[in-house]
Amino acid sequence: MPLIITPGQLSQRGEFYHQISTMLTAGLTLPQALEQTQKNSPHALRPQIRRLLRCLEEGYTFTEAVAQLGRWMPSFDAALLEAGETSGRLDQSFRLLSTYYTERARMARQTIGDLLYPLFILHFAAFLFPFITWFTSGNTVAFILTEALLLGPLYGGAFLIVWACQGRHGERWRSMIENILHPVPVLGTARRYLALARLSAALEALLSAGVGIIEAWELAATACGSPEVRRTVMRWKTPLARGTTPSELVSRSRVFPEMFAGQYHAGEISGKLDECLLRLHGYYQEEGSRKFHAVAKWSPKMFYMGVMLVIAWKIIAFYSGYFNELNKAMNF
Repeated sequence: MPLIITPGQLSQRGEFYHQISTMLTAGLTLPQALEQTQKNSPHALRPQIRRLLRCLEEGYTFTEAVAQLGRWMPSFDAALLEAGETSGRLDQSFRLLSTYYTERARMARQTIGDLLYPLFILHFAAFLFPFITWFTSGNTVAFILTEALLLGPLYGGAFLIVWACQGRHGERWRSMIENILHPVPVLGTARRYLALARLSAALEALLSAGVGIIEAWELAATACGSPEVRRTVMRWKTPLARGTTPSELVSRSRVFPEMFAGQYHAGEISGKLDECLLRLHGYYQEEGSRKFHAVAKWSPKMFYMGVMLVIAWKIIAFYSGYFNELNKAMNF
C-alpha cells in the first residue's frame, strides 16, 4: 500500500467496489464478479484481484482470502465486508464502501482545488519577504535558509496530517486520531455520524440474516470504523448474555446519541428494528455527509484568511521597521 493515498486512488477503489456490487446484484457469483472486474480494473489492482481469486479457488472464504492480502485492504473495509459475508449481503457492503470512497475522493479533490489559490498566495508571500531582505543585503545563504525554515515545516506538517489520517493504520493509531478529532467542531460530529450510519446498516443486514444479537453487534461495531464504538460494544457481551437488552445498554452509553438510543428502543419494542435501523442509517449518512461537505468547503476559506492575516502582519511589521529606521536616520 502506498505511503499516501491520492484522490485518484480513492476513486479507483470506489469504482472497484462499485463494479463488484453491481455484478453481485445482477446475480453473478463473487468469483465471476472478480474475474469480470479484473479485466476492467487499473493495472495496480489486478495482481491483488488475482490473489483473491486464487484464494477463493483454494477454498478460502472471502474474509479469509482478504486476510491473505495483508495490508492491501484497510481493516475498516475488511471488517465491513466480513459483516456483509456473514449476513449474506456482500453486495450491500460493497455498495457502502463504493459510496464511502467516492465521497472521500470527491471531497479530497474539492479541498485540494479550493486550496490552490491560498497556497499560491502563501508561497508568493514566503518568497517575497525574504527576497526583499536578500535584495537589500545580498546574502544568498540567508535567503535560502529563510525559505527552508518557512516552507519546510509547512510541507512537513501537511505531509504528517495527510499521512496520519490515512485509513490504513491499526486500531490503536485510529483510536488516537479519533480522540484528537472528537472535540473538533463539525468534523468530529461528522465522523461520529458516519460511523453510526455504517453501524446501523451493518447491524440491520446481520440481524435480518438471522445472526445472533451478540455476534451481530460485535461485527457491526467492528465494521463501523470507530474504535470507541467497538470498545464500548465489546464490553456488552456479558450483560447481553445475562438478559440485558441492547436498547438498555445503548441508552446507558455516552457513545450513542439520544436520538439513536430512542429510535433503537422504539424498534426493539415494536418488532420493527430493521425499519428503524434503515432510517437511522439514512439520517446519519445524510447528516454526516452534509457536515463533511461543510468542512471541505470552509477549511480552504479559513486557511486563506489565515494566510492573508499573516501577510498583513508581515506588511505592517515591514513598514513599521522601515519607518523606525527612517526616524533613527533623521534623528542623527
